[in-house]
Amino acid sequence: MTMLAVALALSTGLAAGVLIGSGLLRQQRLSVSDSLGAATTATTQAVAPVKDSLDRFDLRLRELEASRVEWHAQLREQVESMRLTGESLRRETASLSTALRKPQVRGRWGEMHLRRAVELAGLVDRCDFTEQPSVSDGATLQRPDLVVNLVGGKHVVVDSKVPLDAFLDATCADGELAAQTHLVRHARQVRTHIDSLAAKAYWKQFDASPEFVVLFVPGEAFLSQALDIEPSLIEYAAARQVVLATPTTLIALLRTVSHAWSQQTLSDGAREVRALGRELYERLSALGGHVDKVGRSLTAAVSSYNSAVATLETRVFVSARRMRDLGVSEDALTGPRAVEEAIRPVGAPELLAEEEVAKLHAPARRAG
Repeated sequence: MTMLAVALALSTGLAAGVLIGSGLLRQQRLSVSDSLGAATTATTQAVAPVKDSLDRFDLRLRELEASRVEWHAQLREQVESMRLTGESLRRETASLSTALRKPQVRGRWGEMHLRRAVELAGLVDRCDFTEQPSVSDGATLQRPDLVVNLVGGKHVVVDSKVPLDAFLDATCADGELAAQTHLVRHARQVRTHIDSLAAKAYWKQFDASPEFVVLFVPGEAFLSQALDIEPSLIEYAAARQVVLATPTTLIALLRTVSHAWSQQTLSDGAREVRALGRELYERLSALGGHVDKVGRSLTAAVSSYNSAVATLETRVFVSARRMRDLGVSEDALTGPRAVEEAIRPVGAPELLAEEEVAKLHAPARRAG
């Protein structure tokens, strides 16, 4: 009985303890759950700005990546375009190089650049310049590429036949040494052409022409490369009455010629206006003399008319009135009226003859 009571008591106490422990555990769980929820909410609120920043950063990264892809595609297109352009340029350069090796093609190419320079300078064909005129020194017939007409009847001859074979070989050479060798030959060819052009003495074929001829080099690089090899080429040419000119310097020279022609045109126009003014002045003076004579004639006519009217009134009408008094006629006599307005004399010195002007100034000189 005692053992049973003890066991029962233990069971009861154990059950009570379990119930109490369960309640405590439930309360603790609820408390922990509340604390965890609050912590989660606080953490979420704290992390929200960071999340927004990360989202914006991620969006920016995607935009940058899209831009990079687009830029890379554009760069690829540009590189491809440059490659195609380079290939086309190389083909055209090779084609031009091959064509310029032919003397006829090279001559036409130089003439084309020469005409372009002349047009840019503002000169007029057949007036300010002449292309390829035929001139003779008595033994041979020569045809310079261009003759520029200067003010005063002078002329300047321009030649554009520059040898370019060595220069073209230099552009296609393999290696610096080979290119340099061809450039030395190019400078020597230019020097030889200077001697050949000087020997033609074009200036002797034209009257009043300056004693020099212009050697037009149709490219800046053609002359600069030759000058790099032989810097004294300009002095060498000048000593032989040959002036080296590239498109830049030739346009400057021709613009000077164009300006001189413009000034000459203005001067000719001013002289023509002066001549026309003198002629008009002389004609006005002659017209003034005629007008003065007409005025004098009108004055004389008015004087004669008034004299006739006076004679008619004082002599003729008196007898006529007596006849009316005698009954010959009853109609009243109507006589003419005298002209009382005088003719205005011509007073402007420009419209008077020289002798009339002298008469006008004679009293002033006597009074002085």
